Amino acid sequence: MTLGDPNPARKQTAHDKEFFDLEDFEQRIISAYNQGHAASSLPADVVHARSLIGPASGRFRDFSYIATEIPEFIAENCVGCMDCVTMCPDTAILGKVVREEALEEALLGMDKSDADGMRAMWPRVNKYWKNRKRKGEEPGRFGIFIDPSKCKGCAECVDVCGSKDALAMVSKEKKGDEAHRREWEFYIGMGETEQQFVNERSPMDIMLRKEALLYVGGAGSCAGCGEATALRMMAAATGYDYGADSFAVVNSTGCSTVYGSTYPYNPWAVPWTNSLFENGPTDAMGVRARWDQIGWDDKRLWVVGGDGALYDIGFGALSRMLASGMDIKVLVLDTQVYSNTGGQTSTATFTGQSSKMYPHGSVIAGKQEFRKELGAIAAMHPNTYVAQTVTSLPNHFYRAIRGANEFKGPAVVSVYTTCQPEHGVADDASYERANLALKTRTWPIFIHDPRKGPRFQDRWDLRGNPSPNKDWHSLRHDDGSRRELRFRDFAIGEGRFSKQFDTDGTPSETILIAEQDRLAFWNRLQDMSGIERIIESSDD
Repeated sequence: MTLGDPNPARKQTAHDKEFFDLEDFEQRIISAYNQGHAASSLPADVVHARSLIGPASGRFRDFSYIATEIPEFIAENCVGCMDCVTMCPDTAILGKVVREEALEEALLGMDKSDADGMRAMWPRVNKYWKNRKRKGEEPGRFGIFIDPSKCKGCAECVDVCGSKDALAMVSKEKKGDEAHRREWEFYIGMGETEQQFVNERSPMDIMLRKEALLYVGGAGSCAGCGEATALRMMAAATGYDYGADSFAVVNSTGCSTVYGSTYPYNPWAVPWTNSLFENGPTDAMGVRARWDQIGWDDKRLWVVGGDGALYDIGFGALSRMLASGMDIKVLVLDTQVYSNTGGQTSTATFTGQSSKMYPHGSVIAGKQEFRKELGAIAAMHPNTYVAQTVTSLPNHFYRAIRGANEFKGPAVVSVYTTCQPEHGVADDASYERANLALKTRTWPIFIHDPRKGPRFQDRWDLRGNPSPNKDWHSLRHDDGSRRELRFRDFAIGEGRFSKQFDTDGTPSETILIAEQDRLAFWNRLQDMSGIERIIESSDD
């Protein structure tokens, strides 16, 4: 169990210390682990016996030894979009807006060359400077900084930045470790971004504020982990809107508990508890009942679990929770495999995928079953808000989370989360794979909101999907021709489907069957949302 505190740095009262001494935890326990002698020097005391971990203790963890490269900020190319900050799974890259006079004051006392170099890292991007001046508002200087102790070198931020070219991976030796740490310390010393610089119409801006940074990094997740980005974004939206003291998590056993509570490190700055694999929703029902009993009905409670925990072994508990009508939110981290146990299949696994329990062989070509669609099933429960989304479309993701939080009753948000080792993709691929999953109908996005009306077509919203009235989305080539994007175009890029393609890239019969399954589900969503399809003939 991890303890949360809206301000982990505050001094504890005597009453607090009767329950848990945060200062002692940080000075005695974390320091012993960081120095490597915890096993021989720490007693089996009450803190260990109760499995308590201090809030946001992950901030003391140092991953700087993992990668040889680190992102470099190219200030003149930055537009202030905040995509890199939003997508970083490790809270290792953050942005800040400051008033110019505050920046100049902080630079006083530096050597001219050092001051000039630091000043150049705070460009006058149009979003926060020119646009605000045009409106008669105070402009701000925007900076992007990398925490060298949290960056795992996945390069996801560089991939997300794309054509803007404001980030590039460089050798850590280019500047040296001390220079990177000095830059980060300067960033920290500049204080918080003032609320006036946060554009409420740009959801990515919420991570400019400390209220949104409730997943602090230091988690032991794989480099580029798609799950961690989803957790950060859910925590950001909930924390920014409701506050850290009005938010808690019940986490089903899985990857998110392993990398989130590798003792004594915890990335969460809010309270959370780790329940058994199959009963996260049941645990949450008990928490919700007690909260409502003592008048905490406005606090947000989120259940977190993978597709194994919520599609399979915990599906009964989830269904019962949804039927109860209790105000509990569920975030499904859908990797389509039991990632924590080495890639076993779940009922979320795509047809044709090679994994444990369904290896690709001479007789059976990967998984032959069709995937269960949890979002559609959840929407059939009474008065239940349901969304299926991707982190690569932040506006839709934040809309889904905020809609779930505002809904008075049960809500399920299922998000596509790339698992690098089990999907067989590179560390920087989470954004690209989620984006392609959306475009190929592998993972359509939708929101089902019972408040919108009594009819299906009132409740189902497919906005965000490309070419919503067609079977397949298509890309236009330079010569004017178009090519449809299908499931095969998604599958050929991942190791888990590699045996389903020959050396020329021709898909197997199993992949074609899986492709028809993806189209059938997409057509079902179109029907439920009342979209009239445009039928176009095309060759395979």
